Amino acid sequence: MAVLGQLGFMVAFLSAGVVAGSLGLLTERRTEVLTSLVFIVALPALVFRSTYDRPLGEIISPALLGGFWAVTALTVVLGWVVHRRLESTGRRSVSVVQSYHSNMGFLGLPLVAATMGSDATAVASVILGIGAVTQAPVTVFLLVRINGSDAALLGECKKVVMNPVLVALAAGIAASVLSLSVPETVVRALGLPAELALPVALLCIGATLDTDLPLSDVQETVSVVGLKVLWMPALAWLVYSSLSVSATALGATVVMFGAPTAVSTYVYTTELGGDTAFASLNVFISTVVSVGTLSVLVWLFA
Repeated sequence: MAVLGQLGFMVAFLSAGVVAGSLGLLTERRTEVLTSLVFIVALPALVFRSTYDRPLGEIISPALLGGFWAVTALTVVLGWVVHRRLESTGRRSVSVVQSYHSNMGFLGLPLVAATMGSDATAVASVILGIGAVTQAPVTVFLLVRINGSDAALLGECKKVVMNPVLVALAAGIAASVLSLSVPETVVRALGLPAELALPVALLCIGATLDTDLPLSDVQETVSVVGLKVLWMPALAWLVYSSLSVSATALGATVVMFGAPTAVSTYVYTTELGGDTAFASLNVFISTVVSVGTLSVLVWLFA
């Protein structure tokens, strides 16, 4: 019943975002403001609260890091193999990056926090940090390389370093390692934005989804969505089950890898080249499908 309730919650807020966007209630400007609040305030608050008082050994391990990079690398390679025959370089580049680049921040971490407890949230926060410094640079590199874009790769990577989530993660780890005492009033103040991360993120995702899409392309997006929301969490389950990680870490990582294609991949495609209409379609379909697949994963691991 709890999983069904969470499924209904996700569908309701995602649908509300779609409706609000189509009716003009969530304009592009308003959506940008809400997205900025989630990215700059809510997610960093959630990350810091989940890590500042945790022993470092409980949330970071060589197995956690190695497993993440193994799952990501194997999915990049498989995505390249599966989509290598696409004639259009723009569509090929989009297909490869959207097969692995996960929406861990706006959907994965808030979902883990809402359903799997504080221990899992701390692990998921670390996974989000690793993902930020890994997936974004790889995506930028592949789009530039495949499309032959004239973009400053170093400049794009510098933006990743200033990611507010990474800053919050570093602050949380520093507080943990140095055994810093964080005032209870600060912890309580961070509670409300942390709890709002998932519903507001779902509204923003719904408002930015483009539902006016060429249905003739749906068949070609099946392989992208299949790799993202089926293959990747299944591979994560296999890899982390073979490593010395706790059941909590296993569940958190599988759910994080089960997140749909990141909305940011559409932004990268717009800036660095690629088939933007196809990118939008993949984001939409993977997000809708993931509502069901993530509910199954939460049911299995929560």
